[in-house]
Amino acid sequence: MSPNLPVGLTKDAGWQVGVSRTVPTELQRVWTALTSPEGLAAWLGPGATPDPQAGAPYEAADGTSGEMRSWRERDRLRATRLVPGEDHETTIQVTVSTTPTGTRIGLHQERMASQEERSRMRNHWKAVADELARVLAAG
Repeated sequence: MSPNLPVGLTKDAGWQVGVSRTVPTELQRVWTALTSPEGLAAWLGPGATPDPQAGAPYEAADGTSGEMRSWRERDRLRATRLVPGEDHETTIQVTVSTTPTGTRIGLHQERMASQEERSRMRNHWKAVADELARVLAAG
């Protein structure tokens, strides 16, 4: 990233934001939760149930749509995201990795159009991460 760019703005991928949480839970359980209908709803939107293959389309109940770009078992999920009323598509990625205290869940979004959108989505992804951590802690 160039030192002349504001925080969150990249030269090639527009505005981006990332949020992570570490949960005291085994990676396989986290992966299963993230790819369950409830987990997919948390990060893609309610009703989104894409096939686990590159190119598979999805649509959420609110009209948010996109396509899966990658689905690497127990590692990462990457998809495009187009929200109704917006004029641009973004890319979102969910990653999981084992840590000494559990599993790290990473949520990342890029190709946003403005600093305001980045700020709004940062709050959104924090809420998603908190909800995922709460659900996993509850067992």
